Amino acid sequence: MIRNARMEDVKAIYALLKHYADQGLLLGRSLSSLYDQLRDFVVFDLVGEEIDREPPAGGLLGACALHVCWDDLAEIRSLAVAPGFHGRDIGTRLVRSCLEEASRFGIRRVFTLTYQPGFFEHFDFKRIDKSLLPHKVWSDCIQCPNFPDCHEEALIREDSGPQV
Repeated sequence: MIRNARMEDVKAIYALLKHYADQGLLLGRSLSSLYDQLRDFVVFDLVGEEIDREPPAGGLLGACALHVCWDDLAEIRSLAVAPGFHGRDIGTRLVRSCLEEASRFGIRRVFTLTYQPGFFEHFDFKRIDKSLLPHKVWSDCIQCPNFPDCHEEALIREDSGPQV
């Protein structure tokens, strides 16, 4: 079940993101920043899900954020699915939820920075040069240990309407 993140989810989101950040697969977030940006996050909760393995601590199988940058631009970020739960459409459902929210807000352009561009191309994201993204986007990049030698791909989706 996908739902908006709640205060009691923050530590589980932190642990999930840290797992992949420690492997250099995404930008980690501090607990403080997760509390600050909690309203950006949706989570995939175990409620109503049949699983065949031990659930992760906190019971969350995935998390994803839609961060509104301004007027007509948002970013999908911090997409993570619990280890051992890949291939179950959890990431797909989280991204769809974020794209639907962008559409409700009237946001036409949604971008992402990722090491998994093929996954996002299934949602009609197109690869672009990172230099085309506004400077405001780079505020998070400066905090990354890979800056300025980042190898993430930038992708954007124009008109995040109901075709999700």
